[in-house]
Amino acid sequence: MDNKITTESVEGMIQNDEIEVDITLIKEMADNGLLYGHKKQRTHPRFKQFIYTTRNGVEIIDLAKTSKKIDEAVAFLNAQLKEKKTVLVVGTQAASWDAVETFATKFGMPYVKNGWIGGLVTNFKVVGQRLDFFRTSMAAMEKGEFEKYTKKERVTINRKLEKMKLMFEGMDTLTKAPDVMFVIDGSLRNHITAIKEAATLKIPVVAIIDSDDNPDLVTYPIPANDHAKMSITWLMKHLGERLDA
Repeated sequence: MDNKITTESVEGMIQNDEIEVDITLIKEMADNGLLYGHKKQRTHPRFKQFIYTTRNGVEIIDLAKTSKKIDEAVAFLNAQLKEKKTVLVVGTQAASWDAVETFATKFGMPYVKNGWIGGLVTNFKVVGQRLDFFRTSMAAMEKGEFEKYTKKERVTINRKLEKMKLMFEGMDTLTKAPDVMFVIDGSLRNHITAIKEAATLKIPVVAIIDSDDNPDLVTYPIPANDHAKMSITWLMKHLGERLDA
């Protein structure tokens, strides 16, 4: 995107009299690409409230409104952390993997980055049993309890555990259905099953959404570029600095 277009857009957002903005923060968000949405033809009608303008066919997200939504999400998440609620972080696109793991690890939150497991929330009783089996099996392997099996049997067991390790990565501390879900990246369409499961149990959802998403599907939407690693990384770092560890 042309730097001139970016500069002009940011200056317009800062001059918005309806929302009090931190000029330095808005410029920093712009420098990290949070303002770039998708092509105009992909814009979801319900997202138009967060569009500042369109340049060269690309939607420019109003960062003044993004800043306000970040404040709301931070206030909510801090309240949940204070009450020791379980927040499940979900981010399955490659661009977000590092940010997912770094953020979740910092706050001791369970996370999903290798693909959503159907029923993880709505059928946790069953999925939880598989998680318990995995934890128990890994502990037994570390103690050398599988040495009693033949080499062929150990190979089969190890293959099974490696598949489970990939499936359950980040969920070591998940012992019950989460109280809150935080969807980090990608179109909500990529996480629609997770979002629907959360809705079924009335679990509030915080989510970074882009111009092709419907903000009504989540409780605390954060409008921003959710397809670029730089944007995701900056936003997660910013949120991490504002949450109470």
